[in-house]
Amino acid sequence: MSFNHAVIWLDHQEAHIIHFNPVAAENEVIKTHSTHPHNGGAHGKIEQSYLHDVIHAVANAREVLIVGPGSAKSELMKHVARHDHALSDKIVGVETVDHPSDGQLLAYAKKYFLKVDNMKGDAAIH
Repeated sequence: MSFNHAVIWLDHQEAHIIHFNPVAAENEVIKTHSTHPHNGGAHGKIEQSYLHDVIHAVANAREVLIVGPGSAKSELMKHVARHDHALSDKIVGVETVDHPSDGQLLAYAKKYFLKVDNMKGDAAIH
C-alpha cells in the first residue's frame, strides 16, 4: 500500500512513526540502543544510529511531520541537514507535542497535513 504522509513523534528513547493515507495507516516504533536514560534536558547526546534508523524509516514518504516533547526533534533536524538532504525537502513541519497515543498522533497529523495540503492545493490526504 502506498502512503504519502508520515509523522514522527520522538524523544531520546523512542520514535513512533505512522505512515498513512486517507484510508489506512501503519505504525512503527524504533527504540534507541542506548542503555543510558535521557533526563529530558540538553545534557545527554542522542544516539546517531537511532536518528539514522528514524530517517531510514520515512525515506519513502512524500511529506514528513516531526513532533515531540523536547530537543530530540531538533537533533533529528540537525542530523537530517548533515546526512540526508533529500529528506530535508520532505519535512513540512516541526512541532512540540507532548506524549499522545498513536491514535491521537495520527489525528493530529491528519489535521496538520490537511492544512498543508490545502495551502499547496494538493488533495492527497482528503
